[in-house]
Amino acid sequence: MTERDRAFVEFVEAAIPSLRRTAYLIGGDWHKAEDVVQETLYKLYLAWPKVQRAGNPFAYVRRMLVNVAYDAGRRPWRREVNSAEVTEYAVHGDFAAGHADRDEVLEALRALGPRQRACVVLRYYEDLSVEQTAEILGCSEGTVKSQAARGLDTLRKAIDRRRSPAL
Repeated sequence: MTERDRAFVEFVEAAIPSLRRTAYLIGGDWHKAEDVVQETLYKLYLAWPKVQRAGNPFAYVRRMLVNVAYDAGRRPWRREVNSAEVTEYAVHGDFAAGHADRDEVLEALRALGPRQRACVVLRYYEDLSVEQTAEILGCSEGTVKSQAARGLDTLRKAIDRRRSPAL
Protein backbone atom coordinates (compact mmCIF):
# COMPACT_ATOMS: atom_id res chain seq x y z
CA MET A 1 0.00 0.00 0.00
CA THR A 2 1.39 3.38 -0.97
CA GLU A 3 1.68 6.29 1.43
CA ARG A 4 -1.06 8.07 -0.54
CA ASP A 5 -3.43 5.14 -0.09
CA ARG A 6 -2.55 4.77 3.59
CA ALA A 7 -3.35 8.44 4.22
CA PHE A 8 -6.63 8.11 2.32
CA VAL A 9 -7.69 5.01 4.27
CA GLU A 10 -6.88 6.69 7.60
CA PHE A 11 -8.89 9.75 6.64
CA VAL A 12 -11.88 7.69 5.48
CA GLU A 13 -11.89 5.57 8.65
CA ALA A 14 -12.05 8.73 10.74
CA ALA A 15 -14.58 10.58 8.58
CA ILE A 16 -17.02 7.92 7.42
CA PRO A 17 -19.36 7.87 10.46
CA SER A 18 -19.92 11.61 10.18
CA LEU A 19 -20.30 11.44 6.39
CA ARG A 20 -22.94 8.71 6.68
CA ARG A 21 -24.96 10.64 9.24
CA THR A 22 -24.77 13.84 7.23
CA ALA A 23 -25.77 12.07 4.00
CA TYR A 24 -28.71 10.44 5.79
CA LEU A 25 -29.91 13.69 7.29
CA ILE A 26 -29.64 15.48 3.96
CA GLY A 27 -31.24 12.69 1.93
CA GLY A 28 -33.58 11.15 4.49
CA ASP A 29 -32.86 7.54 3.51
CA TRP A 30 -30.09 5.22 4.71
CA HIS A 31 -29.78 3.37 1.40
CA LYS A 32 -29.44 6.55 -0.62
CA ALA A 33 -27.04 7.89 2.00
CA GLU A 34 -24.78 4.88 1.53
CA ASP A 35 -24.82 5.43 -2.24
CA VAL A 36 -24.00 9.12 -1.78
CA VAL A 37 -21.12 8.35 0.59
CA GLN A 38 -19.70 5.71 -1.75
CA GLU A 39 -19.83 8.04 -4.75
CA THR A 40 -18.30 10.84 -2.69
CA LEU A 41 -15.44 8.61 -1.52
CA TYR A 42 -14.78 7.47 -5.08
CA LYS A 43 -14.53 11.07 -6.23
CA LEU A 44 -12.44 11.94 -3.18
CA TYR A 45 -9.96 9.17 -3.96
CA LEU A 46 -9.51 10.46 -7.49
CA ALA A 47 -8.84 13.96 -6.17
CA TRP A 48 -6.94 12.90 -3.03
CA PRO A 49 -3.53 14.49 -3.87
CA LYS A 50 -5.23 17.82 -4.59
CA VAL A 51 -7.35 17.53 -1.44
CA GLN A 52 -4.30 16.86 0.73
CA ARG A 53 -2.54 19.90 -0.69
CA ALA A 54 -5.59 22.07 -0.01
CA GLY A 55 -5.11 21.43 3.69
CA ASN A 56 -8.63 20.79 5.02
CA PRO A 57 -9.80 17.45 3.64
CA PHE A 58 -12.87 17.21 5.89
CA ALA A 59 -14.30 20.52 4.66
CA TYR A 60 -13.55 19.47 1.08
CA VAL A 61 -15.27 16.09 1.43
CA ARG A 62 -18.32 17.67 3.10
CA ARG A 63 -18.70 19.97 0.13
CA MET A 64 -18.36 16.99 -2.20
CA LEU A 65 -20.95 15.06 -0.18
CA VAL A 66 -23.52 17.85 -0.38
CA ASN A 67 -22.96 18.21 -4.14
CA VAL A 68 -23.27 14.45 -4.71
CA ALA A 69 -26.45 14.36 -2.59
CA TYR A 70 -27.97 17.21 -4.63
CA ASP A 71 -26.98 15.52 -7.90
CA ALA A 72 -28.41 12.18 -6.75
CA GLY A 73 -31.75 13.82 -6.00
CA ARG A 74 -31.93 15.22 -9.53
CA ARG A 75 -31.49 11.89 -11.27
CA PRO A 76 -34.75 10.58 -12.74
CA TRP A 77 -34.29 7.02 -11.43
CA ARG A 78 -34.05 8.46 -7.90
CA ARG A 79 -37.56 9.90 -8.07
CA GLU A 80 -39.17 6.77 -6.76
CA VAL A 81 -41.48 6.17 -3.85
CA ASN A 82 -39.83 7.51 -0.73
CA SER A 83 -38.54 4.54 1.21
CA ALA A 84 -39.45 6.38 4.40
CA GLU A 85 -43.02 5.37 3.57
CA VAL A 86 -41.98 1.72 3.73
CA THR A 87 -41.34 0.57 7.28
CA GLU A 88 -37.90 -0.98 7.69
CA TYR A 89 -38.80 -2.61 10.97
CA ALA A 90 -41.82 -4.21 12.52
CA VAL A 91 -43.82 -2.00 14.83
CA HIS A 92 -43.98 -3.65 18.24
CA GLY A 93 -46.29 -1.37 20.16
CA ASP A 94 -44.88 1.35 22.34
CA PHE A 95 -41.71 3.15 21.27
CA ALA A 96 -39.44 4.87 23.72
CA ALA A 97 -40.03 8.60 23.86
CA GLY A 98 -36.59 9.30 22.43
CA HIS A 99 -37.27 7.21 19.34
CA ALA A 100 -40.64 8.85 18.80
CA ASP A 101 -39.11 12.31 19.07
CA ARG A 102 -36.29 11.36 16.73
CA ASP A 103 -38.73 9.98 14.19
CA GLU A 104 -40.81 13.17 14.36
CA VAL A 105 -37.77 15.32 13.72
CA LEU A 106 -36.53 13.11 10.87
CA GLU A 107 -39.94 13.15 9.20
CA ALA A 108 -40.14 16.94 9.51
CA LEU A 109 -36.57 17.22 8.21
CA ARG A 110 -37.50 15.19 5.11
CA ALA A 111 -40.21 17.75 4.34
CA LEU A 112 -37.66 20.58 4.00
CA GLY A 113 -36.30 21.58 0.63
CA PRO A 114 -32.75 20.43 -0.17
CA ARG A 115 -31.06 23.77 0.54
CA GLN A 116 -32.87 24.31 3.86
CA ARG A 117 -32.22 20.70 4.89
CA ALA A 118 -28.51 21.03 4.12
CA CYS A 119 -28.27 24.31 6.05
CA VAL A 120 -30.05 22.90 9.10
CA VAL A 121 -28.02 19.67 9.09
CA LEU A 122 -24.65 21.37 8.64
CA ARG A 123 -25.35 24.20 11.09
CA TYR A 124 -27.14 22.41 13.91
CA TYR A 125 -26.31 18.74 13.59
CA GLU A 126 -22.74 18.98 12.35
CA ASP A 127 -22.29 22.15 14.47
CA LEU A 128 -20.54 24.10 11.73
CA SER A 129 -20.29 27.87 11.76
CA VAL A 130 -22.21 30.06 9.34
CA GLU A 131 -18.97 30.69 7.47
CA GLN A 132 -18.10 26.99 7.18
CA THR A 133 -21.62 26.13 6.03
CA ALA A 134 -21.57 28.90 3.42
CA GLU A 135 -18.24 27.66 2.12
CA ILE A 136 -19.48 24.07 1.84
CA LEU A 137 -22.72 25.05 0.13
CA GLY A 138 -21.10 27.66 -2.09
CA CYS A 139 -23.42 30.46 -1.05
CA SER A 140 -23.34 33.63 1.02
CA GLU A 141 -23.46 33.71 4.81
CA GLY A 142 -26.75 35.59 4.59
CA THR A 143 -28.24 32.75 2.55
CA VAL A 144 -27.14 30.24 5.18
CA LYS A 145 -28.69 32.33 7.95
CA SER A 146 -32.00 32.82 6.15
CA GLN A 147 -32.26 29.22 4.93
CA ALA A 148 -31.42 27.85 8.37
CA ALA A 149 -33.92 30.17 10.06
CA ARG A 150 -36.67 29.25 7.60
CA GLY A 151 -35.79 25.57 7.94
CA LEU A 152 -35.98 25.69 11.74
CA ASP A 153 -39.29 27.55 11.55
CA THR A 154 -40.69 24.94 9.18
CA LEU A 155 -39.46 22.15 11.48
CA ARG A 156 -41.09 23.77 14.51
CA LYS A 157 -44.40 24.19 12.71
CA ALA A 158 -44.36 20.63 11.38
CA ILE A 159 -43.66 19.17 14.81
CA ASP A 160 -46.29 21.41 16.45
CA ARG A 161 -48.87 20.25 13.90
CA ARG A 162 -48.08 16.62 14.65
CA ARG A 163 -48.32 17.10 18.40
CA SER A 164 -51.45 19.22 18.54
CA PRO A 165 -54.71 17.27 18.52
CA ALA A 166 -57.02 17.62 15.55
CA LEU A 167 -59.66 20.28 16.10
